[in-house]
Parts: sequence; C-alpha cells; structure tokens
Amino acid sequence: MNCPFCGFADSKVVDSRSLDHKKRRRRECTNCMKRFTTYEVMDIPLLMVKKKDGSFEPFDKNKLVTGIYSAIKKRPVSMEEVTRIAYEIENNFANEFKNQITTSEIGDIVLEKLKTLDPIAYIRFASVYKDFTDKESFIKIISELDTK
Repeated sequence: MNCPFCGFADSKVVDSRSLDHKKRRRRECTNCMKRFTTYEVMDIPLLMVKKKDGSFEPFDKNKLVTGIYSAIKKRPVSMEEVTRIAYEIENNFANEFKNQITTSEIGDIVLEKLKTLDPIAYIRFASVYKDFTDKESFIKIISELDTK
C-alpha cells in the first residue's frame, strides 16, 4: 500500500477493526509518519441465479433480504439475523467457487435457516416459495414442523 501523501511503499498498521463485513485498517507511513485509512473487502465472484423460467440474473443480496424480511415481519427476529442469513448464503456459494445457482437452492437454504429461527416465519416463507394454493399445503408444512 503506497502512502497517499508521499507515495512511499511501506506503512505499518496502527489499528485494525471489523466494520460491516470489511476490515478497516489505520496505517502510518514509515517515511513521512502521516496516517491514512484503508479498507479490506473480500472479493466475491459474480454469482448468477438461474430462475424458474430459465433466465439468469446476478445474485442480489438485497433482494434476498427483502424476501426474508417479508416473512419475519412482526416476528421476534432481528434485521441482523436476516442480514446474517443472506451473507451466509452468499459466502457459502463463494467458498464453494460456484458462479451459478438456482432459486430453489437459495429457497431451500432459507427455509432450513428459518425453520430453526422462527417457525411462523418459516411457514410464511414456505407459503410464498412453494406457492401454496390450498389449506392442505399449509397443514403439510405445519406437520413437518411438529415431526422435527
């Protein structure tokens, strides 16, 4: 990292802390002794989502958070937990070096995480994700909760 003041190539880290899934580092140039801040962010490869109609679109973490949020609305689940689920899903696929996933893979993971987090949110998400059209579908998903 070159010093933005004198261009010298050597600096030392004075302070480091995590901030919103990135590292904030306070550095000091060993030449001019001035301090500056750098941010270290994990480079995540472009993840494409294959939709049910066969089309592709880039993975949008905000879209996933919005979908999960609609299921947890007025439930005792924090936004931090919802954001954590979205980051875990994105990081899981990045760690597997996948660049293509399906909407059903994403939906299944969200369902598993919501099942342990909040059963009502799980049922709400399942009703939209699995496109329930009758009461038997609701009864079936609720009975699955009772058996586990």
